[in-house]
Amino acid sequence: MTQPKFAPIMEQHEVREVQRIGAPAPWTTHRPGESRPAPQLLRRAGLGIPGPDQGYALALATRFEDRLMLEPGERAEDVLAGAVAIALRRAAIFGRAPVATDIELALVLFKYLVGDEGTWPSSDLAALRRERFTAAAHDYWRRRSLADSVPEATFRLSPQKLAKRLEGEPGCWRELAGA
Repeated sequence: MTQPKFAPIMEQHEVREVQRIGAPAPWTTHRPGESRPAPQLLRRAGLGIPGPDQGYALALATRFEDRLMLEPGERAEDVLAGAVAIALRRAAIFGRAPVATDIELALVLFKYLVGDEGTWPSSDLAALRRERFTAAAHDYWRRRSLADSVPEATFRLSPQKLAKRLEGEPGCWRELAGA
């Protein structure tokens, strides 16, 4: 509604001229956190592979804690941390969040799960387990190298197919674990 001309208007209520603002300049990435490297750069050793909802793997790993078959000196905390690193790599390769079979595959590969047969790993595999998993819960680079050492072809197997292959060919764990 317009105001009559005879009504007094305070100075701060008077209509001011419009200020024209120009169009903003195009946006560019200029801060380190905004850079997006090319996909091939994400696949180098030690960098890992980003994937969605990776923290969920920690919750999944606790479901396997009571089924672990540990030798003297092995700690469940280290084994589960290493299994989570392997599971996260597998999930990211498939471009999805981690699921229980990712953790299971890592534990089956290194014979950490109590199965129907209840067989302990060979002395060579036990030595490899000690070398790769000791203090994994407290050493990021140990977990990274553990996940990077497993060949991508192993991740394409299901835990059931992996278990059958390990049963049928007892020495194939070296190839499957990247030893």
